[in-house]
Amino acid sequence: MRVKVACVGGGPAGLYLSILLKRQDPSHDITVHERNPEGSTYGWGVTYWRALLDRLHVCDPESARAIEENSVRWNQGVAHVRDLATRRPGDEGHGIGRHKLLEILADRARALGVRLEFESEITAERLPDADLVVAGDGVHSALRTHHADDFGAELTPGRNSYVWLGTTKVFDSFTFAFVETGHGWIWCYGYPFSAERSTCVIECAPETLAGLGLDRASEADGLADLEKLFAHILDGHPLTGRATAADGGSPWLTFRTLTNRTWHRDNLVLLGDAAHTTHYSIGAGTTLALEDAIALAEALRECADLPDALARYERERKSALLTPQSAARYSAQWYENLARYIHLPPERMFALLGQRHSPLLPYVPPQLYYRLDKAAGQLEALRRFKRWLGPKLARGAHTRALTSRD
Repeated sequence: MRVKVACVGGGPAGLYLSILLKRQDPSHDITVHERNPEGSTYGWGVTYWRALLDRLHVCDPESARAIEENSVRWNQGVAHVRDLATRRPGDEGHGIGRHKLLEILADRARALGVRLEFESEITAERLPDADLVVAGDGVHSALRTHHADDFGAELTPGRNSYVWLGTTKVFDSFTFAFVETGHGWIWCYGYPFSAERSTCVIECAPETLAGLGLDRASEADGLADLEKLFAHILDGHPLTGRATAADGGSPWLTFRTLTNRTWHRDNLVLLGDAAHTTHYSIGAGTTLALEDAIALAEALRECADLPDALARYERERKSALLTPQSAARYSAQWYENLARYIHLPPERMFALLGQRHSPLLPYVPPQLYYRLDKAAGQLEALRRFKRWLGPKLARGAHTRALTSRD
């Protein structure tokens, strides 16, 4: 059945949904409305993991190949604490520039026959004439806000302040740097997203921000101060801001966790950051948005009735989000309680940094948790070794039996 769909917001979720719907049925009439000019976007690079890439290859191999070819990879992390550095192996991570990701998805959508309308402002009072309107217009969604009572949106602010920056320093791994100042700790998450650039997210407690004067500094002065604080990992490379503080406002933000009681109202449905947010410290925002698009496309394909499809989509995604939302909540709390962990030996602090998603960690003394986790890891390593050794011992016994018969 041919349907008319209007996607409001030209981010990864809306573009990918349009691609999937066109692949399911080329006769669908699909338009993506983006209020900003083409090629203008915020942010630097986004992260994702191999599991998402494998799923994208199943859903649309052509765009998946382009995304993979334009991504950089790492398989370890490094943590700098004072003058010490500790490295640990990890799962394979991927980074891609947000601008490049949107370019790939927009080109693919156009090739499939999707209409992309840039500088197209959609308001809740004048929704497009469509069978389905998809609100993929971000955490500040005007469409969701207009019907706030129906969606039951709740925004919960975090405690710490952060700023999203870029740099020409290309990190060779996912990099953490913790710097002690006279006003408390300030830290950085850095990761590459191309052969020339990396993202730097810098975070600190509000009292540290105020004590360092970063909340009052001009963008240029603030960047200069941060370059000095993180000179040991930047190797002389500059930090670059978004140049969005033309109104004189501070570039520093406070992350807000968004939840909604329901994700759809009549023929209007929420997608991506308009429906939910997870703290940036777990690097899952883009992944979850694309997974929303996949789930919504599948529900629309398999359910003949639109209300049933939207109810299924909401039910499946709310269930799938329970784990990453919990992980994000505990991850944010780990950094908000950094003083509990930062004075451990660096290798132990880094190990617990990797365990920051655990709901048990806040309630167990850090040194004890580290020892218990290490013991559990050794037991698991022993189990894996026994599983590997078992078939070999069995084959050896079988060979000896045959030889003894001879």
